[in-house]
Amino acid sequence: MSIRLSEAEAWRVLADAHTGIFTSLRADGVPISLPVWFVALDGRVYIASPTRRKKVARVRNDARVSFLVESGERWAELRGVHLTGLARVVTEPELVARVSNALHAKYDAFRTQRSAMPDETRSVYEADATTIEIVPDERILSWDNARIPIAETETL
Repeated sequence: MSIRLSEAEAWRVLADAHTGIFTSLRADGVPISLPVWFVALDGRVYIASPTRRKKVARVRNDARVSFLVESGERWAELRGVHLTGLARVVTEPELVARVSNALHAKYDAFRTQRSAMPDETRSVYEADATTIEIVPDERILSWDNARIPIAETETL
């Protein structure tokens, strides 16, 4: 049996994951990986970021990105999905609104109340936001180690 997930299973794992690792490239080609909240919709991954953040500038400079979600603590529990593709800044108002609504539905229970944030932090998150769309290429790497048959060991 393969440990690889089907495409439908991989997208379910993506949709159910809480935090993803978004990797974009600096101008000198060095990859920068950051944890992000995200939603998976219609075969795409979407994140939102304050517009002035460097990840937005990196996407505008070089669209090549990767995205990873993983779970499990023990080796036999490890499961993940890694995709590579191209990112773009979303400009369509209807799509921006749809992604924003989906992000709010997924994460509102986890957000820090703005009133509890220091003024400087609050100003960052109350600034204009940019929505980034990740369009995966044709190959999605996935694994679920729970699918590996493990031989029972005898105890003496």
